[in-house]
Amino acid sequence: MTLLDRLGRKALFALDPETAHGLSIRALACGVPLASPARRDPKLAVSVAGLAFANPLGMAAGYDKNAEVPDALLRLGFGFAEVGTITPLQQAGNPKPRIFRLTGDEAVINRLGFNNEGHDAAARRLEARKGRGGIVGVNIGANKDSADRFADYEKGVTCFAPLASYLTVNISSPNTPGLRNMQARAQLAELLERVMAARERAAARPPVFLKIAPDLVEAEIEDIAAEVQAKRVDGVVVSNTTIARPALTSEAHTGEAGGLSGLPLFERSTMVLARMRRLLGPQVALIGVGGVDTAEAAAEKIRAGADLVQLYTGMIYAGPSLPGRIVRGLSAIVAREGVAAIAGLRDTRLSDWASRPL
Repeated sequence: MTLLDRLGRKALFALDPETAHGLSIRALACGVPLASPARRDPKLAVSVAGLAFANPLGMAAGYDKNAEVPDALLRLGFGFAEVGTITPLQQAGNPKPRIFRLTGDEAVINRLGFNNEGHDAAARRLEARKGRGGIVGVNIGANKDSADRFADYEKGVTCFAPLASYLTVNISSPNTPGLRNMQARAQLAELLERVMAARERAAARPPVFLKIAPDLVEAEIEDIAAEVQAKRVDGVVVSNTTIARPALTSEAHTGEAGGLSGLPLFERSTMVLARMRRLLGPQVALIGVGGVDTAEAAAEKIRAGADLVQLYTGMIYAGPSLPGRIVRGLSAIVAREGVAAIAGLRDTRLSDWASRPL
């Protein structure tokens, strides 16, 4: 960590997590120079789902919920940024407190519940940034009290297809009751049918990705893969937070309800990622998420089958210079491994990760 990162962490950790998050968004929105990005390395360029990424590292959904600072995130060194989750109507989310740091584990538990300002507010911001370049994905969800959650996802596609580099269908948050039930095969088949049809009706047709949970058994992973293939979904994001509580060292907050993110998620999410790659084959795009806080962790996700990698919790603990450090580290790994490009690492440890028992 840089001195600025250490000082920033000390100041932000003196505040409750949600207040600290809001301050970080405001700092980025005001153009505060928080970090220096890495120099662009052509060996890190990745072409996925028809999109050209300058590097494979992205900011995961959950940080910039309302599309306030995607360009500022790209300036930190990310190759892409995913905003949201965004629901059709504004909603407050779950009661506070709802974010908890598990500092000893470099983890976070959250039960935010899709708090966001709704489609209209985010769409206005994304419309205003048109022409700036950079890959910005939009993560779409359903309102908690919606009478038709499938229709909420259709509305998300219709609203954001002209504005997004890609769309992510998020049915894997544990903090909206019943949402994860949409991963079951019958519901998933209907959802994806309607989402992909909505994409076909839209004036613009960005790639569509599906974001899944890590808390799946083998049969569920197989069902999801089958529906992704059947509906010709462009990619899968693996994974959201976990409701499991692996061995944790933190003494406070481990019993809080919600999704766990950060370092304890790395192993499980990577095993699910590798299984998904094995089932889907080499062409479907995979984004690996969960426990990434170093270049080596990012590279290991790629070795396990990811085309792209995302992080969020890692930056809470390591600071805004983390994206640049990881990108520079990936360049060093590519040079060390003697591959022509970062894509040359993909699947080189697929068998190992896919064979580990869930």
